[in-house]
Amino acid sequence: MSIHCNAKKEDIKSVVLMPGDPLRAKYIAENFLENARLVNTVRNMLAYTGSYKGKEITVFSSGMGMPSMGIYCYELYKFYDVDTIIRIGSCGSYNKDIKPLDTILVENSYTESNFAFSWNGKDCHIAYPCEEINKTIEAVANENNLPFVKGSTLCGDCFDRYLEDLNSLINRFPKDLNIIGAEMEAFSLFYLAKCLNKKAACLLTVVDSLYSTEELSSKERETSLNTMIKIALESAVKIEENKL
Repeated sequence: MSIHCNAKKEDIKSVVLMPGDPLRAKYIAENFLENARLVNTVRNMLAYTGSYKGKEITVFSSGMGMPSMGIYCYELYKFYDVDTIIRIGSCGSYNKDIKPLDTILVENSYTESNFAFSWNGKDCHIAYPCEEINKTIEAVANENNLPFVKGSTLCGDCFDRYLEDLNSLINRFPKDLNIIGAEMEAFSLFYLAKCLNKKAACLLTVVDSLYSTEELSSKERETSLNTMIKIALESAVKIEENKL
């Protein structure tokens, strides 16, 4: 069983929303879920299970970076019978038309990392979400008039704003990919979901932009991502309904 989670198996539901920040998980539980209960505290990687529109959903933080996401999504898929994980995170924008607080639905995740090679010796650098889950998310967002854009994102090993030469990284992007944003977890989630025959998707909220000096504070990053959260919660309900 898991060595990074002290939740009981019955306390983790089949659909999990996965923010990176433990305090974002706490914020969602306190502001969106009914009868939310804390189900994991190991390493302060907080997880909560509660009810949204009559469906029980788990919100479980992943921490930062592909190794941390890899540990938690693997254990949830493997040891807790989780079927679907929707990452809900923050990202930077590489597109001048995509502004802070815009929501991105990730169509594929590109990385320079050797995560896949480390996992199973595969030379893989692009991973994809579950098409079925992405279609559900699109439909839910449109039904609720919640705006979003779709595109490819970079999944990096380093926080891009700290790089010695960000332009060098951007110039290395594959020319056939229109990479519109940067984050640090989606590739490992998508890749392991495929390896384990599970489902995954990723919604991101833009918190800074290459083309703007506007940035969200750490507090705003915790609490100002409500469009993304609403899309994810409504999608989780729809996913549960479709199982019936």
